[in-house]
Amino acid sequence: MSFEIDIEIIGLKELSCGPFPCNDERTCELTECAPTEKLLPAVSALEKALKKEYGKSVSVQLTLLDDGVPNRIRDIIEEYQPPLPIVIINDRVTPVGRISLQLIRKEIQKELKK
Repeated sequence: MSFEIDIEIIGLKELSCGPFPCNDERTCELTECAPTEKLLPAVSALEKALKKEYGKSVSVQLTLLDDGVPNRIRDIIEEYQPPLPIVIINDRVTPVGRISLQLIRKEIQKELKK
């Protein structure tokens, strides 16, 4: 079966990867980025884990807002008011709100069932 999943992570360079601090259980299922709790290492670890699990069927893009907010992202923020980091999967704003392999995997599975 062939599928394509496009994931976009939107945030700030110095933003943490989520609202919860790293812990020994690594509930996000990512260990490479611990204990930085920073967005950039977390996105890198997420991309590596998703490539391992889904291969070339998944693309991960990081959009940083440090130098300004593009109009399309401004529209998303106005409509949905999602927490940062924003996780968009196949142009759908998700309720994830953090870099978590487990939660993003669930959102990918929703896309695959369509």
